[in-house]
Amino acid sequence: MSRLHKQVVDGIKDAMRNKDRVRLATLRDAKSKFVLEQTKTGSTDELDDAEVIKILSKLQRQRLDTAEVYTSQGRQDLADDELAQADVLADFLPQALSEEEVKAKVEEIISRLGATGMGDMGKVMGVASGEMAGRAEGKVISQFVREILNS
Repeated sequence: MSRLHKQVVDGIKDAMRNKDRVRLATLRDAKSKFVLEQTKTGSTDELDDAEVIKILSKLQRQRLDTAEVYTSQGRQDLADDELAQADVLADFLPQALSEEEVKAKVEEIISRLGATGMGDMGKVMGVASGEMAGRAEGKVISQFVREILNS
């Protein structure tokens, strides 16, 4: 079990002890997604931290998107629940990079790979997405890659 996976499992135990229903439900959902991911490929290999971060990031993004929909529909009570769950997930994710940090990292990757044009975008995106997984959204990374490769 990866370090982060263990933290989620331990978080479930703590939430049960503290009778924190929101945290418990959120972490149980995350754990179920881990199990689904492990069994999806048919292997019983443990997830590494990168895969756990990817799953947690996706769950957090879903919660934030759902909260936005609820807010636009005037259901702030439901939006608050979703935001509370997103906050729980944020406790287990690495600190997000600022846009300046993402841009600097993309520039470093482009120079390291020797990328010169849009034909190299796939190669740059593959490396950048891997190195910044869970710390930056793909569309932000893509925006900077396009901007830098087009200049």
